[in-house]
Amino acid sequence: MEVASVPGDSSVPPWSGSVLGVLASLWSSSSLEELKLSLTWKQAADAWVQVRANVVAPVLQVAVALCMLMSVMLVSEKILMGATSLFAKVFRWRPQRRYKYHPLGEDMEVGYPMVLVQLPMYNEKQVYKLSIGAACGLLWPSDRIIIQVLDDSTDPEIKNLVELECKTWKGKGFNIKYEIRDNRHGYKAGALKEGMKHSYVGHCDFVAIFDADFQPEADFLMQTVPFLIHNPDICLVQTRWKFVNSNECMMTRIQEMSMDYHFKVEQESGSTMHSFFGFNGTAGVWRISALEEAGGWKDRTTVEDMDLAVRATLCGWKFVYLGNVKVKSELPSTLKALRSQQFRWSCGPANLFRKIHKEILKTKKVSPRKKIYLIYSFFIVRRIISHTVTFMFYCVVIPSSVFVPEVKVSTWGVVYIPTTITILNSVGTPSSFHLLLFWIFFENVMSMHRMRAVWTGLLETGKVNEWVVTKKLGSKLNEQKTEEPLKQTRLSISGRILLPELGMALYLFVCACYDLRYGKNNYFFYIYPQAITFFIVGIGYVGTLVPS
Repeated sequence: MEVASVPGDSSVPPWSGSVLGVLASLWSSSSLEELKLSLTWKQAADAWVQVRANVVAPVLQVAVALCMLMSVMLVSEKILMGATSLFAKVFRWRPQRRYKYHPLGEDMEVGYPMVLVQLPMYNEKQVYKLSIGAACGLLWPSDRIIIQVLDDSTDPEIKNLVELECKTWKGKGFNIKYEIRDNRHGYKAGALKEGMKHSYVGHCDFVAIFDADFQPEADFLMQTVPFLIHNPDICLVQTRWKFVNSNECMMTRIQEMSMDYHFKVEQESGSTMHSFFGFNGTAGVWRISALEEAGGWKDRTTVEDMDLAVRATLCGWKFVYLGNVKVKSELPSTLKALRSQQFRWSCGPANLFRKIHKEILKTKKVSPRKKIYLIYSFFIVRRIISHTVTFMFYCVVIPSSVFVPEVKVSTWGVVYIPTTITILNSVGTPSSFHLLLFWIFFENVMSMHRMRAVWTGLLETGKVNEWVVTKKLGSKLNEQKTEEPLKQTRLSISGRILLPELGMALYLFVCACYDLRYGKNNYFFYIYPQAITFFIVGIGYVGTLVPS
C-alpha cells in the first residue's frame, strides 16, 4: 500500500515544485489572454455599435431617402405614361384620327414619292438574305424605290455573299445598290451618313431604315408613308417590333415583356402627349429634308438614332408612332449579346444627355413644356434614375439595411412601389404575367450592368463610345444539332463567368443569412432568390447555349 507524500517527504522529487509553478504560471497566462481577448471582442463590438449608430446608419438612412425619392419619381412617370396609353386605347385616339391620313390606292402610279430603303449590315451571315428579300418585297412602284445595302462587313466571305445576293435581286429588275466603304468610322451612324451622300439619294423624299434582322411586311410603306405625304410637319413614322424568337428561352420571354412595355406604353404615350419619342434606329421612315435640317447622322454617341430624334424635335418636327404596324425582328438570345446591347442602350442615352442638355435649354423652337419633358422625363427619370434606383435600392440599400437595425425602410417603398411598377410593366405582355417574378429578379441583375453603363456615359469614361454589334443568330439555332460535344459546352459556359455578378450573389447570400438569423423584416424571402439569380447569371447559365 502506497503512502501519500507529504511536504518535506524525501520521496517527493525536488523539481516537482518548479513544474507545478510553471504550470500555474501558464494557466494564469492563458486565462489572462482569454480575458484580454474577451475584453477586446467586447470593445470591438461596442465600438461597432457606436460607429453603426453614429456613422453608418445616418449615411444609409440618407441613401434610403434618396432611393425612395427616385422611386416616387419613377412610379409617377410610369403611372402617367400608363394612363396616357390607356386613354389612347380606350378612346381610340390613334394617329389616323389625330393627323390627316388617306391610304394610297393600289392602282395609283402617279403621285408616289421616291423612297430610299437603307439596310445597314455588318457581318450578318445569318440574316442578310431575310433582310434583303423583305426589302425587295415591299409594295411600291419599282421606279419609285431604291434599295440601298450598306455593307460594313469585314469578313470577305460574308461580303461576297451579300454582294452576290444584291446582284441576284438586281437581275430580277429591282433597283438595288450595294455600297461599301474602306473604313468603319462612326459604325452604323457613319454608314448611314455615307449612304446619304450618293447622288441618287437626292431624288428621294423619304428614307426607310431596317437593321439586318428586320423583315417588314409588304404593305409597310403603304401604311407609313401617307402620314408623311399629308402632314408636312411630321418627320418620322416609327413602327412596332414583333419578335420572331420570343419563345426561344426564358431570357427572350423576359426581354419581350420589357420591349412590349416600351412600345405599347412609352412610345405610345410619347407620341400621344408630345408627338415625340426616341427613334429606335430601325423600322421607321424619315423625311429626308427634316433629317438634313437636324444635322444628319452623328457618331458622337452609340445611340445615333436617339441623337437624331432629339435634334429633329428641337427643330420643331413631330413624330408619329404606329403600334398597329409590326415589323418582325430578333431578340438577343445569348447573354453576351444581350449585355452588349444593353450596355450600348444604357450608356449612349446618358452620354447624349451630357452632350445635348445645354442645347435643349437654349433652343427657342420648342415650348418650355417639351423642354421639361425632354430633360426630366425622357432623360433623367427613364434613362438615368430608372437604372440607378433599381440596382442601388433593391440590391444594395435594402439588403445592407439588415446589418443596421437603426435604419427603417417604409413598407410603401419596399412593397407598394415595386408592386405598382411590376404590374404596370406586365400590361404590355399579359400572356407572360406568370413570369413576373422571373422578370423582377433578372431585371434587377441586369440593372447592375445598366447602371455601370449609365455612369460610364455620364462621366464619359472607359468604353463610352465602344460599339459592339448585337450578334444575330437567325435560323442558326433551329439548325443546331441537339447533341453537342460536352467539352465544347463546358468551355462555352466557363468562358462566360461574370465575377461582379458572382460577388453580388455572395454578398446578398450573406445578407439573407444574417436577416434570417437576426432580422425582423423578413427581407430574406426576397434576398435569397435575388442572390440565386445573380449566381445563375454570374455563371452564364441563361439564354441559349450555343457552343463557340
